[in-house]
Amino acid sequence: MKYIASWSGGKDSTASIILAHEHNEPLDLIIFSEVMFDKNISGELPEHIFFIKNKCIPLFENWGYKTKILHADLTYMDIFLRQPTRGKRFGTGMITGFPMSGRCQINRSVKVLPIKRFLKGFEEEFTQYIGIAVDEPVRLDRVIKTNNQVSLLQKYGYTEQMAFDLCKKYNLLSPVYDFAPRGGCWFCPNARDCELRNLRNNHNDLWNKLLELEKTLNLIGNKWNTLTQTSIHDKEQQFMWEDRQMTIFDFIEG
Repeated sequence: MKYIASWSGGKDSTASIILAHEHNEPLDLIIFSEVMFDKNISGELPEHIFFIKNKCIPLFENWGYKTKILHADLTYMDIFLRQPTRGKRFGTGMITGFPMSGRCQINRSVKVLPIKRFLKGFEEEFTQYIGIAVDEPVRLDRVIKTNNQVSLLQKYGYTEQMAFDLCKKYNLLSPVYDFAPRGGCWFCPNARDCELRNLRNNHNDLWNKLLELEKTLNLIGNKWNTLTQTSIHDKEQQFMWEDRQMTIFDFIEG
């Protein structure tokens, strides 16, 4: 029996690895699925992927755990630029564009699929560690129905807050938690304003890529959030005016 941890770098999956280390639980491999924006640019937030590759992985390997980074065959841009192969827009020359928000199809095909393929092709019997806390009963109920999935957080009675505190104790909290309650791809249509502000303020090159993508012609999904019809240009205007208001208030208070 081999033991494999699915790891995102978030508090719950990271706490699971820490618990395996503390309690001498068997752990043969840690897998991390990295979403790619294109062939060269990571879809993970720069501070998060730096945390993954330069802090966590060296430490985990020092603890004796092998790690493996998985990648999908497709990138975000591959999906963004492809043309429909069926339906009413087939043959029109239109481009898929921005994905539908909500249950993101990018996450399913570019993040989750590589993990499923890897595990399906794994030639030995294995148990998969997944990071689900005891205060997530609905998600845990699904795990109980899957024989080869185990939650160490459940085994040791850890809530999400306890997982957060454990990661903080080991200095293994992703920098994402400095400005958002959870992480995600930097182009995610479900991103909160706090995440978008961080992108605009600290990674303007990536922010500008989203602005430029909205100018692409013949897009089916022609706005960053196709569900709410909110564009990145709308957010640019919103943040610009909020910044101006803050500057005025600072001037008045001064």
